[in-house]
Amino acid sequence: MPTRGVPTSGSVEALRTPHPRFARPLPEGEAILIFPVALLAVGLVLLALVRRQVVEWQTLTGAGLFAVALVAAALWVRWRLPLADLSVLAIAATLAAVGQIMTSRLEASLGPRQGTWVLIGLGAMTLVGWLPSIEWLRRYRYTWGTLAILLQVLTLVFGRDPNGSGAALWFVLGPVSVQPMEIVKLLLVMFLAGYLEEYRELLTMAGRRIGRVHLPPLPYLAPILVMVGAALLLFWLQKDLGPALLFSTVLLAMLYVASGRASYVVLGLGLLILGGALADRVFSHVHTRVISWLDPWSNRETIGYQLVQALYAFASGGVFGAGLDMGSPRYIPAVHTDFVIAAIGEELGLAGTLAVIGLFVLLVQRGFVIALNARSGFSALLASGLTSVLGLQAIIILAGTLELIPLTGITLPFVSYGGSSVVANFVLIGLLLRISHEHANA
Repeated sequence: MPTRGVPTSGSVEALRTPHPRFARPLPEGEAILIFPVALLAVGLVLLALVRRQVVEWQTLTGAGLFAVALVAAALWVRWRLPLADLSVLAIAATLAAVGQIMTSRLEASLGPRQGTWVLIGLGAMTLVGWLPSIEWLRRYRYTWGTLAILLQVLTLVFGRDPNGSGAALWFVLGPVSVQPMEIVKLLLVMFLAGYLEEYRELLTMAGRRIGRVHLPPLPYLAPILVMVGAALLLFWLQKDLGPALLFSTVLLAMLYVASGRASYVVLGLGLLILGGALADRVFSHVHTRVISWLDPWSNRETIGYQLVQALYAFASGGVFGAGLDMGSPRYIPAVHTDFVIAAIGEELGLAGTLAVIGLFVLLVQRGFVIALNARSGFSALLASGLTSVLGLQAIIILAGTLELIPLTGITLPFVSYGGSSVVANFVLIGLLLRISHEHANA
């Protein structure tokens, strides 16, 4: 065996009065997009030199297409959304460049495919600019919630498991596999933003009381409980508890932003812990992940193998890593999807890992600045929810890889291999760009 936060105030009104220290814009302009393009080109060249000691013209094809698509998308944004915060796109593109480099390094045959998905994602992002307005999404909030539930039901009935992962979570359309969960998370956030904005004042009213926790009047709490409960139940039936954890925490974050009541978060976390304990008893694969998390070293030959190899990878990387394509991440199962950050830790070291984490921190900061400056309660809640999706998803996968929580099976946004995830996350970026433009244009 080889070894080797949310804003300080919880109300939407507070979101709209940013502290000047945190509201300063980053440098704007198309020039900041040079960095992700240069990063991808340098990464692909280094891979070619390490593997073949020669750089062929095909090596830079991916970087060239990425550059053309990114510049075209940026120019389109400047034409359609001239006041948008382009730094959000630059950070997301940098993370996508890291993802394409790591995919090409870990699974060379999947590198071009990941590049294609990035191009499609950039195209999908530009479509958001054609929306009549962000407020148009609020009008159809119940439609988005219903579509999310319908997609989950269809996945439960018609879902397939093309990768042999044990969970039928994909629609297989010829040579393409689509994961509906990536669409579902966006739809649910749009529903929640619309509902919470409509009933925000009622949610802050004191209704029934459980201990020290005040609940809002039940007639106004019921619709959100039904919709969210149905979504979580379907995640449960699909045995896809990673998205259930992600959406539960996003819901708590949005509830706090809308109401300012920390008691909702405390009660929600308690219910989340109880739900996790129940899942541990009901689902064998959840129990297996809990056991491998509690004591991976005693099970390093079996259920703890993946996590132990990831920890070895981090340890062997040191501060600056072994070098791109110089490590042994091949010993980690599913390294290009679930454990890509471990490969980064081994080959780029602590410095590379912190750089990736720093990009996520910066992206989340920009997202919350957009929420702080949003011109309406719905826009503020939507930006907060979308930003929470990115931030919490990154936290959950990073914490699982570092043995802080059980593994969940969700991926690292933009960096892990996966077409559905990349496209959905670029649509998310498009929504943030649209919100930032509408604020500046108000």
